[in-house]
Amino acid sequence: MNFGQPMHRQVLLLSTTQALFQTGPVLVMTIGGLAGAMIAPRPELATAPVAAMMLGTTLGTVPASIWMARAGRRPGFIFGALSGMTGALAAAAGIWAGSLLLLSLGTFLIGLYQSFAQFYRFAASEVADVAFRPRAISLVMAGGVAAAFLGPALARTGGPLLTPAYTGSFLMLALVSLIAVVLLFGLRVPRPAPRAEGADGGRPLLAILRQPAYAVALFGAATGGGVMILAMTATPLAMTHHQHHLSDTALVIQLHVLGMFLPSFFTGSLIARFGVLRIMASGVALLAGHVLLSLSGTGFASFASALVLLGIGWNFLYIGGTALLTETYSEAEKGRAQAMNDLTIFATSLICALGAGVLHQLFGWQMLNLMLLPWLGLVAAALLWLASRRRLASETP
Repeated sequence: MNFGQPMHRQVLLLSTTQALFQTGPVLVMTIGGLAGAMIAPRPELATAPVAAMMLGTTLGTVPASIWMARAGRRPGFIFGALSGMTGALAAAAGIWAGSLLLLSLGTFLIGLYQSFAQFYRFAASEVADVAFRPRAISLVMAGGVAAAFLGPALARTGGPLLTPAYTGSFLMLALVSLIAVVLLFGLRVPRPAPRAEGADGGRPLLAILRQPAYAVALFGAATGGGVMILAMTATPLAMTHHQHHLSDTALVIQLHVLGMFLPSFFTGSLIARFGVLRIMASGVALLAGHVLLSLSGTGFASFASALVLLGIGWNFLYIGGTALLTETYSEAEKGRAQAMNDLTIFATSLICALGAGVLHQLFGWQMLNLMLLPWLGLVAAALLWLASRRRLASETP
């Protein structure tokens, strides 16, 4: 790739800020439940900070999309990063004060950061030409590879740095978010062209949602996100329950996040070669593999191998769903189409994050994962249905 070209430089910047942003959710997923368990009045509330992060993302998604569709990407992305910095400081204060509410408020603001930053991948598609677009999306998502190292490292290093535990982790995250703010001032995404009076505003949202490709893209990406969040949120609790040390938990989360983002270097190329539906179907198969490996035991190897497959399966479904989604809307429709997609994904993730602690408490790690198989079966059926429709349409004269 020639980073001397403006298009490639902007993708590199988005990939870098993706790495900095993704450090926050990875850190919250690593220690949010553990910090919550330390100060929560009941064990079922341990994952409240993780759920609060998902709530912030869910509530912020539509306003973020609408604002950036009118004002441009850069102001929204900078505001999001500032929210993340504020949230990290609030979370540190919550742990120091022993307040689950303040800790959850902080992770809520980190979630608000995510509601803006999740559009980095769409911004990549907007700065890239048609031929480079799938690879640009993948390369931005690949920025999460750095977060796979940075997030657990901050959790592990900052955990014992100050008292109470994990206060230092969130203070270090605030600095990472500040660096992202500075870098985002260099972003140059084309501003949305002002719509002329009487210009076509695109189809109604319901018409966009009724498209088979949109529905399958949405269902696939939401499933990938929901399954991943449910299992990932429960992992630190399950590993602690089975007497694993924090360093082991952090390593498993690190391997999982590498599984999430390392394939992004070639997922776009795989989509171009084999087709988006085959890659999404491969993601479903990998998530089913995660479930089967989770049933193999509760040792470190079982957790690590299962979480790696969980990450790769999410990657294929999420990037595949994003690529499929970009085929279903026009420039005038992108704001509402993208907002509805990501709102659904993070609403699903919110429900799964809220349920993770309860399901783990009631059923345990292995049964929690076994319950995911029917959901994955429905996605596989939806992909087969869309593939059949497309094949029939291509054969019709």
